[in-house]
Amino acid sequence: MAIPKSLQCKLRIPLIGAPMFIVSGPELVIAQCQAGIIGAFPALNARPQSMLAQWIKQIKEALGEYAEKNPGEPVAPFAVNQIVHASNNRLREDMATCVENEVPIIITSLRPPAEVVTAVHSYGGLVFHDVISLRHARKAIGQGVDGIIAVCAGAGGHAGPLSPFALVKEIRKDFDGAIILAGSITSGGDVLAARAMGADLAYSGTRFIASDEGNAVAEYKEMIVDSCASDIAYSSLFTGIHGSYLKGSIANAGLDPDNLPDGSKGDMDFEKASKADAKAWKDIWGAGQGVGDIDAVLPAREIVLKIEKEYQDALGRLVD
Repeated sequence: MAIPKSLQCKLRIPLIGAPMFIVSGPELVIAQCQAGIIGAFPALNARPQSMLAQWIKQIKEALGEYAEKNPGEPVAPFAVNQIVHASNNRLREDMATCVENEVPIIITSLRPPAEVVTAVHSYGGLVFHDVISLRHARKAIGQGVDGIIAVCAGAGGHAGPLSPFALVKEIRKDFDGAIILAGSITSGGDVLAARAMGADLAYSGTRFIASDEGNAVAEYKEMIVDSCASDIAYSSLFTGIHGSYLKGSIANAGLDPDNLPDGSKGDMDFEKASKADAKAWKDIWGAGQGVGDIDAVLPAREIVLKIEKEYQDALGRLVD
């Protein structure tokens, strides 16, 4: 296993709260880190750009104060997600802010992040890059990333089509760094299963949409609670990249979730998305296939403690 040394002894369970556009903000990240898992948010959620430095300062101060008052508690570091894409006009400025404030972990998406790796390693930070294939993983490994996030079938947001049993093993043959598994991770048993198949950490987003701190409208959270795996559509229409979305939200937008045309990669525009006026982000709600395991909206800390208990219970069943 290859959990980075800087994360060891700081995690209650080997879990990262995935960064979710619009949904993840300081309140959720602080609650996740204080509960002992890595919390993350997309840089583009902080609007205007000057807000990013304020968010980072807010998170650092809250975690520092909590750690001082609770010396026996694991307090996890946080991460900022950067979209490495030509349409993200904020990338250079956002990365400068993250480097200046020495953000512990940067999670990169889309293009292999050579310049990001160099910048983050200059102050001892970590870079995790998300991929949906071995080809993408190899490109990122060549850029010197510290971790690969294997975004597999069933994941929310921009998800890949591959089974985790296939992708994790293929990546491990080429990579001795941290592997993080994404795809329908909602319970402690899922986290243990991820580790059993060779991943070092698990990655959970959808479970935290239905949290008190998640920045989602009540109707979105309610739909998460009321949905099951068959209520998830997998489509490239909304952003040009295949992703997983709640069929109910697609129907509410006047579309047939079972008969969606394909989108084009040329449709990707993260500058538009950063202004929160893109239909894909406001009206079409992302979610993974693990929704059927979510039956209540809870505080993030309660979710983490529940996952921890499930993790220990699952481990106990295997040992017995």
